[in-house]
Amino acid sequence: MLVLNITNLFYYYCLNIKKNKSLNLLQHIGKYILMLRLVFIKPTKSKVMKKLIFKDINDLIIGSLGIVAFLSFFVGGVVSIQTALNIESPLIPKNLVGFATRQSIILEFAPTFMCIILAGKVGSYIASGIGTMRVTEQIDALEVMGINSVNYLIFPKIIAMLLLPIVIVISMFLGIFGGYAATIYAGFSSSSDFIEGIQMDFKTFHVVYAFIKTLIFAFILATIPSYHGYYMKGGALEVGKAATISFVWTSVVIIVLNYIITQLLLG
Repeated sequence: MLVLNITNLFYYYCLNIKKNKSLNLLQHIGKYILMLRLVFIKPTKSKVMKKLIFKDINDLIIGSLGIVAFLSFFVGGVVSIQTALNIESPLIPKNLVGFATRQSIILEFAPTFMCIILAGKVGSYIASGIGTMRVTEQIDALEVMGINSVNYLIFPKIIAMLLLPIVIVISMFLGIFGGYAATIYAGFSSSSDFIEGIQMDFKTFHVVYAFIKTLIFAFILATIPSYHGYYMKGGALEVGKAATISFVWTSVVIIVLNYIITQLLLG
């Protein structure tokens, strides 16, 4: 009887934990939606906003070009080499290496996995920056001065991240070029075969699809880390935790949205 009672108590305890987690998730979603509403009301003065936007473009977009270029070039090379190594049958055309590299880079790596990588760099930067302002009470000071702190801090980041498609175009180019260089210099394919594969069965909508995903992911990259930084509680230690949590949730949302967008546009 005692064992049965303990089992029942444990069951109800676990049930309450699940309910609390569900309520917490709904609470966060609600606060996130309310935050988005505040972003677009009571805007900051245009002169101040321009300076903030250019600063965020420099920090978030231009500052990410180095890591994007490095990863794109070498990942493109790895994709092409792995494709070439798995082509053993003489019946398979050599131009398949270029075709597979182009499709992999344009459809998935550049728009999706590059955004997940940027969730670690850009997302952590945004969350820790806003979180530090929360800890040092700079956000409270903005509110005291009558400034809409949500618009002041988050709107410039959204505008800056709308330039993310430019970064993704660079990623696409360097990824395909890296695949070309790796394939040619390793002797897996000729230059003409690889270029023929790049041009084979090219569909313009695939590039449009990649840009649509990029713009949606750019909005996620700007807002979810901002949410975790803005509403964090605690001291300096919690700033690091907020940056980590923002990276996890940004990556999860990007992966889920990637599945939904792919089903809607390519399914």
